[in-house]
Amino acid sequence: MGASLREAEGKLVTVPYHVIEIFTSEEARSEGKPIADAVIDLLRHVRIAARCFVSRGQAGYYENGEVASARLEVLSSNLPLKIEVILPAPEVERVLPQIIEIVTDGILVVEETRVVSHRSRYRLIPRQLLVRDIMATPAVSVGRNTPVSEVVNILLREEFNALPVVDDAGKPVGIVTQGDLIRRADMPVRLGLLSQLDHSMVSDFRERAAQLPAGDVMTSPLRTIRSNEAVSRAVEVMRKHEPKRLPVTGEDGRLTGMITRLDIFRTAVSHPPLEAGGPEPVYVDWNGVPRVRDCMRSEMGAVTPETSLDEVLRTLDERSVQRLAVVDAENRLLGLVTDKDILAALDPQPEGTMRAIIARLPIPGLPRRPTERISLSTTAGEIMKTDLITIGEDANLEGALRLMLQHSLKRLPVLDPEGHYKGMISRNDLLRLSART
Repeated sequence: MGASLREAEGKLVTVPYHVIEIFTSEEARSEGKPIADAVIDLLRHVRIAARCFVSRGQAGYYENGEVASARLEVLSSNLPLKIEVILPAPEVERVLPQIIEIVTDGILVVEETRVVSHRSRYRLIPRQLLVRDIMATPAVSVGRNTPVSEVVNILLREEFNALPVVDDAGKPVGIVTQGDLIRRADMPVRLGLLSQLDHSMVSDFRERAAQLPAGDVMTSPLRTIRSNEAVSRAVEVMRKHEPKRLPVTGEDGRLTGMITRLDIFRTAVSHPPLEAGGPEPVYVDWNGVPRVRDCMRSEMGAVTPETSLDEVLRTLDERSVQRLAVVDAENRLLGLVTDKDILAALDPQPEGTMRAIIARLPIPGLPRRPTERISLSTTAGEIMKTDLITIGEDANLEGALRLMLQHSLKRLPVLDPEGHYKGMISRNDLLRLSART
């Protein structure tokens, strides 16, 4: 048995551990907060590989002569609490000074301990987190009779892709999405391109939109979520039904906020990033740590620098994407070309040419449209952007999330250790994986 124990220790734990024990009471406070709550909040903030346990005694004695007991005949019910924190020894220096400040009434002990195994299941979204904890408030909304032109202006100003429609009581009755504007109001391009494009097709659309009420183009009924439901439930609804945002209602059914994929992702990486050169934060044998390779899409629709504009537009449309990787003969990533880059590089062009280019741009949710060939000498290499943010296929999920949020990206190119292009990872991919973890 001794040999197997040593073998287990050699495989799983190479770092010494410590136990921090706090002997305090129910009445003890740190800045008005129960000491146990304050310690747990600290550990949650620093996100280290620690476990914390809080136990309440049935009776106790304090140095001031006070006796505490759960029995009714004893007057004092200030029962003793024991808080135990077990953590890797290198992390003790990070949290001990703050714990000392927290413990305003009690005894604090630090001891070395022998840990044979430390395993844990990875969880991206804490199960106790509620929608109301992270939703955006107040929710921006419009009425049924609000002109679609005003809806579009709000969406562009607020950088949203959807807007809830409420009745006179403030209860959501529908939602106007980018897809609704494209399918039911004949918006010629996606919202991300609309403000960039100065063309008669856009001005014609705005004139039509001024005559349309939101109620005529909205999706109804709509999916909502209650503010007291778990965030994990919102993730599951988004994963299953693919809305990027959900209106949030209170107990009375009124609109109280909105929760989006970005709100969920910001929460998932809300802890501060590690300082360069700092100690590693994890000494755990994690079960199911998600990596980029676990959820990325292997997209083989890359183009070369010599690919013509007509072929780039065809590939974008075929794959219903807004960007393509540009690679060399060895499949090394050189750049990215997007629909926005195409418009910026080619505008202005003659009216007929611009109409043909706009007609070739992919529109989310719509099938491919028959179009005429565009004869321009422009190539992908002339249009592509080369200042890229990329990520390795072995990087962890939180690293990908952090890059996307930091640089406002919806997709990240994924590279193998040799720099070869492997595909893209998107917010949808991350959402699917977060639902599993």
